[in-house]
Amino acid sequence: MAEKDSAFGRARRYARVGASVGGLAARLGAERVLGVKMDRARHAADLRAALGGLKGPLMKVAQIMSTIPDALPKEYVQELAQLQANAPAMGQAFVKRRMAAELGPDWQSKYKSFALNAAAAASLGQVHRAVAKDGRLLAAKLQYPDMASAVEADLRQLKLIFSIYSRYDPAIDTRHIHAEIAARLREELDYEQESRHMRLYAAMLKDEPHVHVPEVVPELTTKRLLTMSWLEGTRLLEFKDAPQEVRNRIAYNLFRAWYVPFYQCGVIHGDPHLGNYTVRDDLDINLLDFGCIRIFAPKFVGGVIDLYRAISTQDRDLAVHAYETWGFHDLSNEVIDTLNLWAEFVYAPLLEDRPRRIQEMEQSGLYGREVAEEVHRRLRQHGGVTPPREFVFMDRAAIGLGGVFLHLKAEINWHRLFHDLIKGFDIKALAQRQKAALKAAGLQPQD
Repeated sequence: MAEKDSAFGRARRYARVGASVGGLAARLGAERVLGVKMDRARHAADLRAALGGLKGPLMKVAQIMSTIPDALPKEYVQELAQLQANAPAMGQAFVKRRMAAELGPDWQSKYKSFALNAAAAASLGQVHRAVAKDGRLLAAKLQYPDMASAVEADLRQLKLIFSIYSRYDPAIDTRHIHAEIAARLREELDYEQESRHMRLYAAMLKDEPHVHVPEVVPELTTKRLLTMSWLEGTRLLEFKDAPQEVRNRIAYNLFRAWYVPFYQCGVIHGDPHLGNYTVRDDLDINLLDFGCIRIFAPKFVGGVIDLYRAISTQDRDLAVHAYETWGFHDLSNEVIDTLNLWAEFVYAPLLEDRPRRIQEMEQSGLYGREVAEEVHRRLRQHGGVTPPREFVFMDRAAIGLGGVFLHLKAEINWHRLFHDLIKGFDIKALAQRQKAALKAAGLQPQD
């Protein structure tokens, strides 16, 4: 039986998170209206503690928010970035009931074996080891119950947080940010859609020998259960102290895993969480979790390349054209200059034809935070800006992956990697490749 967005589920969810959000509203309101100085660091720590005890999407939203520049004050970013997507697992009896609901009462006969204890527990579901009837090692991702209610309740709480913060600080109009997060979270509830995303990535990365994507087992997959091949690998952070050439190789493979699909087919993996990839013994990359995928119109990819060329040649008109291609409107000269400041930071590693770290200046450890704060200050001074929906997860992916490269202390010629990808770029050819890949995966072509 499919999970329903029940009134009871929504009410229960509000009761669990309402106190934390209400506390944020009251304290921000007191600071704004009454002049009462709020201890943001303490409240952010309290909020993280409250969210960290939850199973479900609000914790995932918090992680997303911590990687979108300017969406929240830095005190909250620093605390929310510490949230781990590990929630208490469902017990064995509960797992049996959930599996029977998805595959029927004889579900165990459809596997050679199925481990009832979870191998990993995350924000929306948990993963179990299993063995197929033919002996293949499998991973079965089982969604927690009542997640539809949880998503809707949490999105309403997030909208409240945004409305409060926008009154407090209007530099960033968060309407499109909320809409984009909402769309992606609702999409993540559908594991059949995720299975199509997985097939899409298998098609786009078929010529990348050092990147691996799980294989879907369709007969053991439903909207709330996703069964796939098990890919052995080691957590990325285990390599933080590995030799430089090892870290460089991993970073190279990660770059290809993320940006070959984008520059060849206009698709980005929108969740840069460290748990979404593992490293094989030969340093190949396993790309995991395909719930948060963003498919862009080909012209958006053209805008990314146009902006790079504008920054590298200081062509202001081309930069404006790129921003307008993305959906920014009515930009003043001051706002254009401010957006260019951010673009210069993001593109900086690509402009120098030499091996270098993704960020060479010693900063806070949060990739791009200092630059984001300066951009935020200037936007507030010049009347603010409304980021287009498409921009939200593209920016998040760039910053999230940059943070991974920062962890690895990788030293690579990013300029050459990038130029290899965009060599001979043609929007019509990209559109044809995108259409073919989407069709192969059973997904609808983009406008």
